[in-house]
Amino acid sequence: MNLSLPEDSLMVRDMFQRFFEGESTSERIREAEPLGFDPALWRELVALDAPCIRLSEAAGGSGMGLFDACLMMEQAGRRLASAPLAESVAAMRLVGEVGGSAAAEWIGRIADGESILVLALHKAEAGVRQLVPGGAVAKGIVTFDGSELAIEEPAAPLSSPDSLASNALGVFLPGCGSRTVIAEGDAAFRAWSAAVEEWKLLTASALVGLAQESLAMASAYASERQAFGSFIGAYQGIGHPLADDVIDADGARLLLWWTLRRIADGREDAGACISQLYWWANRTATNAVAHAIHTYGGYGLSNEYDIQLYHRRAKAWGLALGDPADECARAGRRQVLGEQTVLPDVGVVEINFDPPEGGEALAAETRALFDSIIDPQKHLLHDHSFESHDWEVHRALGEAGLLFPSWPEEWGGRGADADSARASRAVWRDVGYTPPAAGVTGMIGEAVMHFGSQELKEEVLLRFARGEVTACLGYTEPSCGSDVFAAKTRAVRDGDDWVINGQKMFTSGANLASYVFLLTRTDPDVPKHRGLTMFLVPLDDPGVEIHPVYTFMDERTNATFYSDVRIPDRYRVGEVNGGVKVMSSALSQEQSGGGYYRNMREMAAAVEAWAQGRERNGRPLLEDPGTQARLAEAYTRSNIAETMEARVLATWLAGETDLAFGPASKIFVTESFITVSTDLIDLAAPDSLLRGKEGLGLVEMGYRHSSATTVYGGSSEVLRSMVAERRLGLPRSRG
Repeated sequence: MNLSLPEDSLMVRDMFQRFFEGESTSERIREAEPLGFDPALWRELVALDAPCIRLSEAAGGSGMGLFDACLMMEQAGRRLASAPLAESVAAMRLVGEVGGSAAAEWIGRIADGESILVLALHKAEAGVRQLVPGGAVAKGIVTFDGSELAIEEPAAPLSSPDSLASNALGVFLPGCGSRTVIAEGDAAFRAWSAAVEEWKLLTASALVGLAQESLAMASAYASERQAFGSFIGAYQGIGHPLADDVIDADGARLLLWWTLRRIADGREDAGACISQLYWWANRTATNAVAHAIHTYGGYGLSNEYDIQLYHRRAKAWGLALGDPADECARAGRRQVLGEQTVLPDVGVVEINFDPPEGGEALAAETRALFDSIIDPQKHLLHDHSFESHDWEVHRALGEAGLLFPSWPEEWGGRGADADSARASRAVWRDVGYTPPAAGVTGMIGEAVMHFGSQELKEEVLLRFARGEVTACLGYTEPSCGSDVFAAKTRAVRDGDDWVINGQKMFTSGANLASYVFLLTRTDPDVPKHRGLTMFLVPLDDPGVEIHPVYTFMDERTNATFYSDVRIPDRYRVGEVNGGVKVMSSALSQEQSGGGYYRNMREMAAAVEAWAQGRERNGRPLLEDPGTQARLAEAYTRSNIAETMEARVLATWLAGETDLAFGPASKIFVTESFITVSTDLIDLAAPDSLLRGKEGLGLVEMGYRHSSATTVYGGSSEVLRSMVAERRLGLPRSRG
């Protein structure tokens, strides 16, 4: 797994970042209107060999891979470069691949800084006009008419009517000038098709940059603009939509990298991923600029504010191909019907989302143990509730040291390296045995290991690791919900003991557990987040009461009551009044996404299988564009969700700065889980109403289960505030 940019790619990104910041200023963007072309900028790009960045060195280009070209386009998007760069890069790559005298001629002509070659995105049909981005300033247009690939040179510059934004749209009519055929038949089709797919990737990259920059501008404005006595960025009505947008924009970038990796690896779904990305990037840019301009209020509508430049181009760039919803449906056809496309050669892609290699031996041992003990008829598999906990399985894993294999041997683990531990845990997911009790106990055990007393470690860690007992979380209270810092459960020092009184709600797993990881208030006279202390409280104390609370997810949670519960100081975890530090360490492990991208894929696959051979409104259900688009969105969200969870791990492995990536991942994954399950249960109705453990039963179960995922582990609202503050730099929105 590697999501860090290679050194060479960092140099490419930084070079173009500096270039566009210096040369594509707002003044020059405005001067380039209404046509939307900056001749001086174009000549500077040619001097950098940017239009030929994808040409092989043998053909006279830079020989860079598509990954680096996309990094360049993201920076071009950030600064709204007034030049048809994506169209020219795709066209030059195409003619360079086809070769011949015409290609050599155009490679030479581009170098003079006066000639531009662009790509027509739609098939050329006699007598049918099409809008070509960059066509108004191009000397040549690469066209495909269904049988021949040609370079057409208009006899006169194409007309450029007024449009939403300035991107040198030209009205092109085939046959308006000279025409040179450069390829025919299947070779022509394949070359043009690959070029259009490459254009989608390049344009999606520019839209990612545009979205990111518009959000940075809006955040900066919201951090200095005041209303009603506060900076407007502190209001959740402003900060939370921007947080959602930056999560989606980060997701678009990650999906771009994922797609390039899939193409490089020759994966079957690579073509579908391109269409998913193009649709998602358009959607994201549209939402980002809408919320950005809303942040500016009336000023955002003024021509003198730059945000309106971004607002107009967010639509204009992507709509040159047509309705992005059509691309979403195309993603569905490619995914579920196997519609084929021709993929561009992306070159080397060093970004890698695969888990780190290693740990095969421990994974094989874990699988063998599961094979010997798991009975699908007896055990609740693919069930994420505490009801799926089975003591026989739990103890068998513990006896083998496979509950927490990364723990030191002295505490019942195997001393396994991180890669081996992850590989072993992945087997749990593959088998479908995923009870929360084990994960929660492991998380609490880690906290005890780092912050607990030696006496406490000796009492509980071996028992945890051997599978003898479990622990549960005691954070939430009836009066404060997700505002855990407002906890009222009191712990009062009495000599060497502490006396605890209070109540906790949603103490899931308490009926199975022997201990509760309890958040208490130890100092009511300091700011609320400073007076908290964590304890690991034995649940067999006579002052503890556990009352069941049943949910519509077929899951039991609990309300727990603590009446004069007296415990020795050795059960304290961390410093007195240092509970926030301990709790944050534990929560950071929980806030990554929960692996629900697998549920989304399973539900989409179940609906896809159900839809085979079915008809609706007189046509096969899977041939309906609406059905295709809805399945495509499910697969798109699941792919982004996987990349976001991977980013959390990759950032930790690389020791890089964490800009609330865990909270961002949990928000996206769980909110998408709700979105996907809600839509799929509608799509497959009424059959999807029936309960079951397979097929559409997974959709019904997912619909019920997803509702809770945006609450536990930190509600989406609390996490959005974290993203707004740490990722966007907005003022603090919580007291």
